[in-house]
Amino acid sequence: MLSDPAEPPREPSALPAGPTDDDRPSKATLDEADRALVEGVLKRQPRALAKAITLVESTRSDHRRRAAGVLDALLPHTGRSIRLGISGSPGAGKSTFIEVLGLELIRLGHRVAVLAVDPSSSISGGSILGDKTRMERLSVDPDAYIRPSPSRGSLGGVADKTREAMLICEAAGFDVLLIETVGVGQSETTVAGMVDAFVLIQLPNAGDDLQAIKKGIVEVADLIVVNKADIDPDAAELARRQLAGALSLLRRPTAGWRPVVVSVSAARNQGIDKFWGEVERLRAALQESGELDEKRRRQSVDWMWSLIDQGLRSRFRENPRVRRELEPASRSVAEGRTTAAAAAYRLLDFVEAAGP
Repeated sequence: MLSDPAEPPREPSALPAGPTDDDRPSKATLDEADRALVEGVLKRQPRALAKAITLVESTRSDHRRRAAGVLDALLPHTGRSIRLGISGSPGAGKSTFIEVLGLELIRLGHRVAVLAVDPSSSISGGSILGDKTRMERLSVDPDAYIRPSPSRGSLGGVADKTREAMLICEAAGFDVLLIETVGVGQSETTVAGMVDAFVLIQLPNAGDDLQAIKKGIVEVADLIVVNKADIDPDAAELARRQLAGALSLLRRPTAGWRPVVVSVSAARNQGIDKFWGEVERLRAALQESGELDEKRRRQSVDWMWSLIDQGLRSRFRENPRVRRELEPASRSVAEGRTTAAAAAYRLLDFVEAAGP
């Protein structure tokens, strides 16, 4: 069985050395509504938690500024959870696996937050957001929080603001974060850059397992789960051995950890304890080697550069001269009257000319 959790120790900040607390905006600099929002999150109020995530997901410029202040105020209360990314092909049973795992962890005293990402329509931009209906028991448990978000075209199988939502959930006292991604694809590896461990869920009898999965996914997987093993135990064991062989070829041990493959049946709650035992072993290996802190520091810096890239693209499109000239330039390139390079440099010159 799973071991009862001890009170999670205070971990060092996941951010590299930087401004002191005196330099960072505090709750005192927030307006009354945002101070109340921060206090509500810290008091584990579900409504405040939902409102805070909605705020950081907003694309309005005034909301982005408010969200930055709220996140700064919450930052000292983050970094104490186990962060797992969970991916797998459609039909692999991700939602069932997450629900059973979440309920078992809650039974042992953990608080579990699930950030589930649904694919958005490329036409309407909408999505089904059906994870709460697929996780009926977990969604009503007071020690669980499920937040479905549309991907809105974001690559990597995660929503645009998943990282910010993770910090808010940690500040609200959730000590296990489960990030369920859209599905398997080369860009899915993005989620590995924001979690402590990346879990890939596979099925037995899915054809040639080594061809059915993407090499890039296996290369970042810390744990592979062969689900629905109860349907055909022999096929599940064969798939487990094949995947273990692939891991031995594609992954070198890091921080004293060699990726493993486990067979489970989420529908029958079989093998979940073994899976969580491997997660705890991985967590211990990362902490002992110092790799956990170093990984989170790297992730924070990568996150900063990602936000810079997004901000530059946004400012480029908001530039008045770019907005006037973008459509004519695109048409000229499409009709073969201008090269793509010439049009791009001309548009970029508008931004450079505007200055800081």
